[in-house]
Amino acid sequence: MDALSLLMFPSLILLVLLGFHVGFAMMGVAFIFGLFTFGDAVIYQFVEKIDSVATSFILAAVPLFIFMGAMLERTGIAARLFEALRLWTHRLPGGLAIGTILMCVIFAATAGVVGATEAVVGLLAIPVMLKYGYDKRLISGTICAGGSLGTVIPPSITVIILGPVANVPVGNLFAGMIGPGFLMALFYLLYIVILATLRPDLAPRLKSDEMSISLAKKLRLTATALLPPLFLITAVLGAIIFGVAAPTEAAAMGALATIILAWVHKGLNRIVLKEALLKTLKITCMILLIVLGGNMFAGVFIGSGGLSITQDLLGAGGLNAPLVLFLILSVAFVMGFVLDWISIILIIIPVAMPLLLGLDVDPLWFCILFLIVIQTSYLTPPLAPAIFYLRGIAPKEIELSDMFRGVIPFIVLHFIVMAVIIVFPALVVWLPGKLLG
Repeated sequence: MDALSLLMFPSLILLVLLGFHVGFAMMGVAFIFGLFTFGDAVIYQFVEKIDSVATSFILAAVPLFIFMGAMLERTGIAARLFEALRLWTHRLPGGLAIGTILMCVIFAATAGVVGATEAVVGLLAIPVMLKYGYDKRLISGTICAGGSLGTVIPPSITVIILGPVANVPVGNLFAGMIGPGFLMALFYLLYIVILATLRPDLAPRLKSDEMSISLAKKLRLTATALLPPLFLITAVLGAIIFGVAAPTEAAAMGALATIILAWVHKGLNRIVLKEALLKTLKITCMILLIVLGGNMFAGVFIGSGGLSITQDLLGAGGLNAPLVLFLILSVAFVMGFVLDWISIILIIIPVAMPLLLGLDVDPLWFCILFLIVIQTSYLTPPLAPAIFYLRGIAPKEIELSDMFRGVIPFIVLHFIVMAVIIVFPALVVWLPGKLLG
């Protein structure tokens, strides 16, 4: 039956391409192959998986982080933050795009929800950049790339799922992400500044009298818009990284803080709370359905000997650690064209981690590379989820060709960041070692 388990992956891909929901596709494949391998006993295995997901303490952080993002979006806090950032960046080369990236960094570090970041920031920034004559390709690339930063900047929901599956502490992953995540954001900013300096027609500067206000008023507006989210970020991330609170406890604290912020800004009412809760419920159900399907799929694959035969095949091929690492990351990148990030994690990580640990590959370092690969596939045409998110919120004057061409420079930047991490692994492992020993 070992060889039969290798057919699980082609069967899953076929069902997804036929249009089946990925969560139900994973459950269906796991059930059919599980019956062949374990008989009726597979039912008890699935019941155990359901209980494991339903009672997972760390997965309880997922709806809380989603709620944080939904509240920031619905109450107007995000809009005030964007206006405050524009006050400081609008006179720089590509200032509006720079403000957009900074907004994405802050929003990602507050909520960690990739799609929400792109949608919220896109709705705020696209009309403004179009108004001032920004190139549509630059607008598209900035929104798509900035919106994807929630994958590699903590508190990423991706990591909440990845940590337990890879058996790497979430706090270590959050600490290890800080360097690569902000390095990527810095590369985005440098690219925008250089492009806007060399080609000012692509990102026209605002006139000196536009948005001209006194320094005192600028500082007051910035303090009221920027300091509360920064305090929220510091409290949530600090509690997790330093071990003061578990991710779920820190997320609960953050969710309560967003309600207080909304009340202070007079944006809290029954309608806003209802919309935020409904959005949280929908996204959480989608995520946990896929998590459950992935657990069932991985359990049957490993239990039926799929992992052992994969290890034997790689061993027979005489592949060393760099080649195995390249192969795993390449498969993850290609899978990103047809599957969402949760599915990729739940399909690849249970198989990849034992292989890499046997080759003495640092699991923390690998997980960060894996996150960047997922983020890159999220941007890469022709099936880039980031582009489909943008298509849903962008005006018709921004065409798909603008989006496809706009993301390419940012994809190149991702590969540069991966190269830096491979050459300098201390960028990932140094901070967790210092903070967490």
